[in-house]
Amino acid sequence: MDVLGIDIGGTGIKAAPVDVAKGVLTAERIKVPTPHPAHPEPVAEAVAGLVTQFGWSGPAGITFPGVVIDGVTRTAANLDPAWLGLDAKALLEKATGLSVTLLNDADAAGVAEVRFGAGAGQRGTVLMLTFGTGIGSALFTDGVLVPNTEFGHIEIRGKDAEKRASERARVDHDLGWGAWAGRVEEYLSHVAALLSPSLIIIGGGVSRKSDKFLRYLTGLPTRVVPATLHNNAGIVGAAMAAVPPPGQARRSPGASRARGARRPAGTS
Repeated sequence: MDVLGIDIGGTGIKAAPVDVAKGVLTAERIKVPTPHPAHPEPVAEAVAGLVTQFGWSGPAGITFPGVVIDGVTRTAANLDPAWLGLDAKALLEKATGLSVTLLNDADAAGVAEVRFGAGAGQRGTVLMLTFGTGIGSALFTDGVLVPNTEFGHIEIRGKDAEKRASERARVDHDLGWGAWAGRVEEYLSHVAALLSPSLIIIGGGVSRKSDKFLRYLTGLPTRVVPATLHNNAGIVGAAMAAVPPPGQARRSPGASRARGARRPAGTS
């Protein structure tokens, strides 16, 4: 079954139909710039434009770069403050004419990686971190998602971690890969000390360039790997969230199990 996945980011909005049984895009991805200022209405119009380009009329999953609870956006660090407390699900459904499932962008990427990518079959605690305009996070324990963690806002040296270690920070501060990796390692060390993950997955567009920075991450107690689905993970996870597993009703993305992830031993 194909479902449209749309990934709203601070810089760009990406969309493509996804075969949710295989976790692959079934048409070429389309990306448009995120409107600036990123007020809700222009962003919703951009999303509607992508729906129109694909001629889509079925279900759709949409990600948002912030906390999402019951379709309401509670934070929006890299978009306009007008998103705070907004029923964004209703806005996007009105703009697109579709039935929409809305969830945190990093949660969507993590769901995809745990089902189809670098986290598939991994037991214990898995942490997905997406490095882009900010730093998104998705936390799993034995395949169960803990939604809306937002660990990119952990304070490092008096600033949100994403202000120092995101991909945008690397570009804005003109950092070489080694210097940037030093900031990333400092951040990952803090997170690892808090969560003791068995695996950390690095996602976002920077995951395609993992050969440039992973070799510098030598002082961590946790295995660190690049995302397999790279920057398409959010699209795939968004589409997955819009379709429940067979035999189950669709749940709120804020409380859902990673789609297709294994259940802990002893549960049914």
